[in-house]
Amino acid sequence: MTEPALELLRGATDALEGEGAVAAVAREMVRMQGPDAGRYLQGQLSQDVVAMAGPSAWSFILQPSGRVTAWLRVHRRADDEYLLEIEPGHGEDLIARLRRFLLRTDAVIGDPEPWTLVARRHAPGLLRLGEAPEEATEEVLIGAPVGPGVAGSDLLLPGAPDAVVARLGLDPVPPAAFERHRIAHAVPAMGAELTEQTIPGEAGDWVIEASVSFTKGCYTGQELVTRIHSRVGKVPRPIRLLRLLDAEVGHAPPIGAEIRRPESETGTGTDTGTVVGAVTSSAAALGSEHPALVLAPLARAVDLGAEVDIVDGPRRHRAVVVGPPAVSRS
Repeated sequence: MTEPALELLRGATDALEGEGAVAAVAREMVRMQGPDAGRYLQGQLSQDVVAMAGPSAWSFILQPSGRVTAWLRVHRRADDEYLLEIEPGHGEDLIARLRRFLLRTDAVIGDPEPWTLVARRHAPGLLRLGEAPEEATEEVLIGAPVGPGVAGSDLLLPGAPDAVVARLGLDPVPPAAFERHRIAHAVPAMGAELTEQTIPGEAGDWVIEASVSFTKGCYTGQELVTRIHSRVGKVPRPIRLLRLLDAEVGHAPPIGAEIRRPESETGTGTDTGTVVGAVTSSAAALGSEHPALVLAPLARAVDLGAEVDIVDGPRRHRAVVVGPPAVSRS
């Protein structure tokens, strides 16, 4: 990575955590319409879509076993029309899951539609007026971002990012800067931290608080969510944020790299450390104020403050497990 590229990413990262900046991110939207749409989604989503306080809310849709099919945001356009927002490439799986139990239901599910998330982010406590409409319209949906220390607003518009950027005259940050922001705030991503093997509670207490109603009626997969919640978050592999202590500038550990306990904790000789997880998302080191960051589901025994080794080919990077957000603010 060249120095100009590094400087651009440092500036964009600081803006997202400071005075504010905007990102344009691809999304897919799955539309469900019909007299029974709300009733059906109420029995499939973990969120109380009938009694949502605002026009949108975060939710899980689960397998009957209680494991994750998708983490999404549901937008209510009307009592008989809902739009389900999900990351690109996961719309078809969401549709297949929704149609699995769609029997004797007066509702239709459309194909994935390309939309763009216009995400404005800034430092918590920074008052930003006039950046987002107070109500959704036919062409614009609104939503609240979630995540530890995340502040800002979300707009969603139909169309691909390039078209939306041109139409609105935006100057978005590079995708790598917004990805670093996501990782620094430990916001899980579909296909990375969240897979068909994930238990919802592994995403973190804040995700459960934002995405699950414990007062609504039954929904598919509810039993496991309720059981884990009653155990006060004791999940097998919680998603953790790691800050690397020694990665060179411009480098990030590859996805899938093994994470091990340090050799000193497991013995000497041929013992190379117990595997406790693998990298699912990573952001490159940009300098001393912007270390490399990693998200990974780790064994429950690896607590905050613990040091681990990330195996990167012939190299090992020492990292420490930290609580989000991992940001540098002046």
